[in-house]
Amino acid sequence: MKKTTTIAITVTFLGAAFSHAFTAPKPSKASSTPAGKEWVIETQADWEACASGSEGVEFRDAMAVPTAPSATIRSKIKTFEQKQSPRSLVVSQSPVWDNWKEVPKIAPANLDDAPVLLTKGPGDYWIFGLYKNKNPAKDFTPKEAKLEGFDVPLQTTQWPKQFNAPGGLKKSLGGYHAWQSRDMVNWVHHGPVAEKRSRWMTTAEFVDGKTYLYYDFPNDQDPHLYIDEDLTDGKPGKDMGLVFKSPFNGSDCALIRDLDGKFHLISENWSPIDASKHAWDSPLASHAISEDGLGNFKLVAPAVDQRTKPTGKMAKHYHPHWTQEDPENFPINVAEYEIHEPEQNAFGDWAAISIGGQYYLFSDVEWAGSASQKDMQIARFTSSDINKPFTYCGSVGKGHPDPDICFAEGRFYLINQTKNDFISPGPWVEKVEARVGVDTDKDGKIDEWTPWQEIQEKYDYIPGFSKQVARIPAALDLSKLPAGYGFQIELKTTETTENKVKPILDKLALTFAE
Repeated sequence: MKKTTTIAITVTFLGAAFSHAFTAPKPSKASSTPAGKEWVIETQADWEACASGSEGVEFRDAMAVPTAPSATIRSKIKTFEQKQSPRSLVVSQSPVWDNWKEVPKIAPANLDDAPVLLTKGPGDYWIFGLYKNKNPAKDFTPKEAKLEGFDVPLQTTQWPKQFNAPGGLKKSLGGYHAWQSRDMVNWVHHGPVAEKRSRWMTTAEFVDGKTYLYYDFPNDQDPHLYIDEDLTDGKPGKDMGLVFKSPFNGSDCALIRDLDGKFHLISENWSPIDASKHAWDSPLASHAISEDGLGNFKLVAPAVDQRTKPTGKMAKHYHPHWTQEDPENFPINVAEYEIHEPEQNAFGDWAAISIGGQYYLFSDVEWAGSASQKDMQIARFTSSDINKPFTYCGSVGKGHPDPDICFAEGRFYLINQTKNDFISPGPWVEKVEARVGVDTDKDGKIDEWTPWQEIQEKYDYIPGFSKQVARIPAALDLSKLPAGYGFQIELKTTETTENKVKPILDKLALTFAE
């Protein structure tokens, strides 16, 4: 069994106080690492052992959390009987992902209803929504236009930075339309991708060059699927029909493939709540898995479960669309649920993304006791494993959102149906600088330091996946530092974000060459 050795660190924090408590999922330590080749700080005990001489910081929930605008911790020198050759220092931050910036609307001006996002790859971004043209400009005359990255004839529209491709000139079919962008600024309208029957589109995936567009039918019920091989032709793809006959009411699902190709369906489950009085949301989010996304979804443990106490009493509520849209399967608009007490938070309209294996869910949230849907927000949940429960880790915005998220142009875009959207550089929060020192002659003093260097996580596309994003760790290369008998680490962090979010350290790993 690996012997665990703790090495203390030096950290400087600058910024505002941490806004809320959060317990991050902690990955297990690798047992195959040879003793003396890696030192990891990630548990509460590890961080507390680093606290000698610290100021303005406390260690809670197995993380280093600032309690003052600035804080400093200096490590002891960790010594070895034999020389060690340092390889790298890898720094990980809390996965709470609080650094979001509110921005004006990113979606096209004539996109209506809940947006659905899809990234096909670098410079190939899509958004789907209902087409609205409620106030056409009477004196506007389209002109021919050219736009970098598009080799089809385009026409200008009455909206700046929006264009119509040939498919965009086709008549709407009452369902969702497709817009494409190369830069998340200019949008080209390609026309319908679904008919009116499938207007309740919820989520999209990109699979082997094909677009999978999932929709509820009827509204807030069983997920169905279109597969579209050409989003530019202004025609719906092939309607594959029902893919998941839900045993509970509610849907508004998110669909995400894991790196093994399995399809994970996260959906509302209204069985514990009167959804009609809670923005059609629920404290319970079900999780089902399919090998191909075409059907055979198998229910597993819930992804999110914030139910309060069940009373054993059943009640009913009504939905206005079911009988109207699908009278054969829903002759009455009735949903049965078990009453829970006290009042519950309600989540729904799910969206999903994964960054380096850390999964995130975004959703509506109507807080218990809320008097108005105007007080709703975008809630955020995270898990280190798609097959494990998700933990609430924060919220942003105001109003009924119906959000979706994508990675594009090196950033993350959280788009919703309220008046503003949100962008983020990723879960990593600037600014972190690091250096490592070495004792080369075994006298207990540092003889040489690396230069101070800013380190930062980076993110990239994973070919063939839309919602899986690669994470390049924040690492300090120590290959030019000589071998030695002792080592010391120093970190400085500076809060630089506009919304006063500062770095919170989750894990350090100091590794040595074999």
